[in-house]
Amino acid sequence: MARLDVTETFHSLMFPGHMHTQDSLNYATNFNFQDTDTVIVTYPKSGTTWMQEIITLVLSKGDPTVAQTTANWARAPWLEQYYAADILKASTGPRIITTHLPYHLLAPALQHSKAKVIYVARNPKDVSVSYYHFHKMANFLPDPGTFSDFLTDFLKGAVHYGSWFDHVKGWTSHKKDIQNFLYITYEEMCQDLQGSIQKVSHFLQCPLTEDELILSQKHSSFNSMKENPMVNYNLITQEIMDHSKGKFMRKGKVGDWKNLFTEEQSRLADDVYSSQMADSSLLFKWEWPPSTINTPESHTV
Repeated sequence: MARLDVTETFHSLMFPGHMHTQDSLNYATNFNFQDTDTVIVTYPKSGTTWMQEIITLVLSKGDPTVAQTTANWARAPWLEQYYAADILKASTGPRIITTHLPYHLLAPALQHSKAKVIYVARNPKDVSVSYYHFHKMANFLPDPGTFSDFLTDFLKGAVHYGSWFDHVKGWTSHKKDIQNFLYITYEEMCQDLQGSIQKVSHFLQCPLTEDELILSQKHSSFNSMKENPMVNYNLITQEIMDHSKGKFMRKGKVGDWKNLFTEEQSRLADDVYSSQMADSSLLFKWEWPPSTINTPESHTV
């Protein structure tokens, strides 16, 4: 299924036609979640692959066998992508499911479900930079043009998967409507990977011994994942993902936006953030280690 130049529009949102069809998107929104499901929810480029790896390792008690032998899209399929139905029908035992869909599209399916939902968020400046670089190498996404052009579209929500602001606020503002909900940030995972793994382990009710925790941390580190073909996307052909134009796993850092943003672009992003997030109580770290840089004020969830 190539369809590299196709864009699917579903409920006014754009999706890459390479992996999405109207049928697959309808399948997702009408999905029958099981109480034993673990659902990873993210806006693109926010730590999706990292959380897939952490959950795989937690459930495997730190044993890297599954993480190193099964591609992440096969063990934690994106619900809205065309191949997910076959994988999920054939799966046995607790399922790990991934999605980039906004809350309003999955809310009806999740209603009354006891599925465990883990929402991973990342500061929008770093997301925009990572998403821009991904557009440059992913042949199933449109040419992003200059970063200035892309940032303008990103801040307006005129990109595939829609608005970062709507996505993050949509899920976090409805956390009380989801029976089992964990919110965690990419920045938190960077700052304290072991603590983040413990948080996920506790949420999944899958306790780890000290040795299992150390193994989980080792195999979910950025350097380990960067060398693992099951998650670094080196398995994807050049036709679909042009590896000569960049790496799927680039830096894994907080604050990389400072290497690309101009002062004017940073002020613009801050202004849009302050306006769009005025009704939100989220907190993001904009760089690590922190400095005296001026960033929008916000609060914890």
